Parts: sequence; C-alpha cells; structure tokens
Amino acid sequence: ELSLLGLHLGGAELLFDGVKNHHVTLPGQSDPWDMKQLLAWIRGNMLKERPELFMQGDTVRPGILVLINDADWELMGELEYQLQDQDNIVFISTLHGG
Repeated sequence: ELSLLGLHLGGAELLFDGVKNHHVTLPGQSDPWDMKQLLAWIRGNMLKERPELFMQGDTVRPGILVLINDADWELMGELEYQLQDQDNIVFISTLHGG
C-alpha cells in the first residue's frame, strides 16, 4: 500500500463533500502508482459529484494546477510521475464560478 501525506483540494473541495484535506492510503498493487492511476482512483473513490469539473479524459481539466511536493507537476512528468510514500499532492482550482 502507498500512503500519501496529503491530498489537498484548493478551491475544488466542493466536489469532495466540502473536505479540503485528505490523508489517502492507496491499495497495494504490483506496479508503482502513477498520477494517471491516482486520478482514476480519485474519480472512482472520492469524487462525489460532477467529475467533469475536476477531470477531462484521463487528466485534470484545464484550470486546475497540480503540485507534487510543492513543484508543478509539469516538471515532474505529469501523468507518468510515479508516486512515492508520503508524497504531498495539491490540486488548485483557478476557476471561480459566478
């Protein structure tokens, strides 16, 4: 199993029952977890409503910034980034509804 230190949803918490911070333990699997698998897991296990506001296809929708241990995920390999124990993943929505 893989324990993520934090899964933070800045501005996106309304899609997750209003909960902003999550401590997540992912089930064990033979291959290392990557961000693509994490997003699929979040969609299947955590998103309570309107997943299209968080995801588009296999990735986050435009307007959601992703930080892995305080670094932009674009610098970390995006969907291919292999998660490490105690990683801190932050999703920040730059979209604001009126």
